[in-house]
Amino acid sequence: MEERPQVIVAGHICIDMIPRLPSTEARFQIEPGSLMSIGPARFSAGGAVGNVGLALHRLGVRTGLMGKVGNDQFGQALLSMMRSHDPALAEAMIISNNEPTSYSIVIEPPGIDRAFMHCSGANDTLVADDFDAKRWEGAKLFHFGYPPIMPSMHASDGEELVKLFKRVKEDGLITSLDMCSVDPSSPAGRVDWRKLLENVLPHVDLFVPSYVELAWMIGKDCASESDETGRVAASLEQLSTQVLAMGAGAVAIKVGEKGLYLRTKENCALGPNWSERELWHPCYQVNVVGTTGSGDCTVAGLLTAILNQLPPDEALPVATGVGACSVEDASATAGVPTYAGVWQRINKGWTTRAFGSTPDRWRAMNGKSMIAGPNDKAN
Repeated sequence: MEERPQVIVAGHICIDMIPRLPSTEARFQIEPGSLMSIGPARFSAGGAVGNVGLALHRLGVRTGLMGKVGNDQFGQALLSMMRSHDPALAEAMIISNNEPTSYSIVIEPPGIDRAFMHCSGANDTLVADDFDAKRWEGAKLFHFGYPPIMPSMHASDGEELVKLFKRVKEDGLITSLDMCSVDPSSPAGRVDWRKLLENVLPHVDLFVPSYVELAWMIGKDCASESDETGRVAASLEQLSTQVLAMGAGAVAIKVGEKGLYLRTKENCALGPNWSERELWHPCYQVNVVGTTGSGDCTVAGLLTAILNQLPPDEALPVATGVGACSVEDASATAGVPTYAGVWQRINKGWTTRAFGSTPDRWRAMNGKSMIAGPNDKAN
């Protein structure tokens, strides 16, 4: 009997082209008429579906992917990439004859934060009715990512997104939602994101935005992510209070190099040990090669821990550990090891990053970094 996916990853998908750029002390610039010599390019499945989905697969979780691609060369390349990992990954993909496949060119010079050139393609028209509910039968968890760059999903205060999450929640799955950066000059920049979140979060068990994204959407008076840790900690409490009041069961906020913050409400659907918890875990020390997809890989680690029924003080080290492994490779997911491999590094005393004076409250929230890990496969 064919095993059904444990988790469905849906939402934005694209093919990422990541050229190897030369090291330079100057800021990377493209000048008209110039020729710049660069290295070979790497191609990978990107977006929330590509990054989170393939990271979960590498961690040993049975995963189904539900994104929309065009019936073109890039679409065939994406499907081929997925099938090369496991033919089952691509079975639920949505193929359109009317739109092109989305692609991104990732500009990531050494030592400089990455930038993207992006064609949204078929992601623009994805709606709730594109999804076949039979594809998530038997699954435990549904994760959706990147509605800010999916016009049909953020239109009308998220009407299609709410419709989709209601269906999934009514079918008994744990629901998870991620965001992405919003271009203030784009149509998404004019969306009332607070109103959209108020509409969809009552149907979301786990909300996993980045600090920068969430602060832009609902907390523009918050401290900058680069501010001293105490100010960021206060802003995290403010933001998480608002998110839980909007209806989310739990919020895990990615705080860049400062780590991962978690706060949950009473009767949280993520497990019996997850109710009314507040935790923070710092990032691990690694040699950073590329940061593309690191937030998505962190989410994949957290979802894997939830599927393995770990308590939150064990789940956060797994999440930050997977994110740390991902940045040791230029592509988004190639650096992600097995679940057992993550635990092996944690249990060997993997050193976490220090940020000078850490607030006493954060030290009290800090998850353990030396704990016994469960088996390689998710339950």
